[in-house]
Order: sequence, then structure tokens, then C-alpha cells
Amino acid sequence: MTDEELKQLVESNARTAQAMLDSMAEARLEREELREGMVRVQEGMLRLDNAMVRLTEVQEGMAKMLASLDEDRPTVFKKLNSIEDKIDRLLQQQDRE
Repeated sequence: MTDEELKQLVESNARTAQAMLDSMAEARLEREELREGMVRVQEGMLRLDNAMVRLTEVQEGMAKMLASLDEDRPTVFKKLNSIEDKIDRLLQQQDRE
């Protein structure tokens, strides 16, 4: 092998090695971007989970409030009926007088 051929081989090997190093560096950057993307996805999923928990709590609170209103309704109706009865009696007494 001549000196020129040896020099060309060394240069070719150096270019190949540099291309491999560049490729490895690019792959490393892509993996890092992928890791960062996965972290963002996980953070987003955590926020969604938290939002779902809060929404569930709000729904449970609304259901309790509505149940409470339903429980109070008969009491309110009883009071209104009682007032109506008293007014009717007062009106009847007034008519008799």
C-alpha cells in the first residue's frame, strides 16, 4: 500500500468515525427530546387526573346539595301548607265576624 493510499484510507476512516460520532450525538439529542416530551406528557396526564378528581368532587358536592334540597323540600312544603291553613282559618274567622 502506497503512502497516498494509506493517507486516503486514514482520511476515509476519519470521515467515517466523525460521521458515526455525529450520528451518535444526533441520536443522543433525539433521545433527550423524547425524554422531555415524555415528561411533558406525564405532567399533562397528572394535571388531567387532578382535574378529574376536582370535577368528581364538584359533582359529588352538587349531588349532595341537590339531595339536601330534596330533603328540605317536604319541610318547606309543610311550612307553606301550615301558613296557608292559618291564613284560610283567619279568613274564615273574618268572614264569620
